Amino acid sequence: MVEATVTDGAAERGMTRWLMPLLAVCLLALLGVLIVSGRWPELRSKVAFAPKGLVTIAPADARRVEIRSGRGSVVLLRKAGEWMIEGMDGAVPAELGSHLETALRLVAVSEPAREIPAAELAVEKFAAFGLDPPATVAVIETADGSTISVNLGALNPASTSHYVRIAGRPAVYLMPRHFGEEWWVTFDMARRLRGPTGPDAASRGKSLLLPISVAQVWAFEIVFAGKLTRFERDIDGNWFRHLGQHNHAAGNVVHVADPEQARVIDAALRAFDSAAVETRVGPADPSQVARYGLNLPTLIVLVFSRDAAAPLARLEFGVSADSLDRYARLAPNGAVVTVAEFEMRRLTELLRAIGAGS
Repeated sequence: MVEATVTDGAAERGMTRWLMPLLAVCLLALLGVLIVSGRWPELRSKVAFAPKGLVTIAPADARRVEIRSGRGSVVLLRKAGEWMIEGMDGAVPAELGSHLETALRLVAVSEPAREIPAAELAVEKFAAFGLDPPATVAVIETADGSTISVNLGALNPASTSHYVRIAGRPAVYLMPRHFGEEWWVTFDMARRLRGPTGPDAASRGKSLLLPISVAQVWAFEIVFAGKLTRFERDIDGNWFRHLGQHNHAAGNVVHVADPEQARVIDAALRAFDSAAVETRVGPADPSQVARYGLNLPTLIVLVFSRDAAAPLARLEFGVSADSLDRYARLAPNGAVVTVAEFEMRRLTELLRAIGAGS
């Protein structure tokens, strides 16, 4: 019995002698992987990666990122594995690229502290969340053409989190403050690096509802509830509600906008300038137009250049797609899309504010 115990003890000591060096080698190898890659190795053959963030787009799949904030926008493109600013040669500085990659990764892996479902939301609440219009919008596009729009709103009362909405989803998320900060830093660095641009230099992109900027529009006509309301600019470029009909060709008609009314109109139209497409439904098949309420649109917007009889664009709003979105299209040949309900509500509230509502 004593001999057996001694033999077992010797075996255990022998196993310990070769097991400890083996473990040390494994730890050193793991440390080397962490130093080189900056992350834990993935067991690709054993475990599938499942992002827990707001989107399923992997950061490495992003090919185009458009960031809008205020009245400015910047587009970054990934080419040959490097990020560059649209319209500029050469890769962006490493610091800017790092901030963009971090922002993309946070979208994919950050879990919301709270989700506010559609049942707890009302259209008027989006303004309180800083999402009507959003403070910053990031449109992420992959190589296959799919897009995700991340709308970043205001900070919560404690200033610890941002209100965030993914276009087309009937929910608002409360995300950590650094989630939004990375997008703002990326936008600010890219904008400064690009420098100032002329009014026609920046593309409107594919995510905005209006095909041209409001800055280029001289007159708006809104048809709602059987009434047509026209807004024009005066000689100084200020907005006013146009009443009556007359011929401008003689050149003897001078309009002067009321300052208070001009501010109300300008605020609404500036916000509408950033109206974004939520989801793309598809071509406007004539057999499906009635289903979307676009055979008899609820509201029509026409935009004109100065003294033009034909509109530059015609937007039609149909029926509600759900409690927070509405069908729309750029008539007559545009595809059917959905837009946030508050975009149409903004225009109907403008009509009421200047006394033209039903």
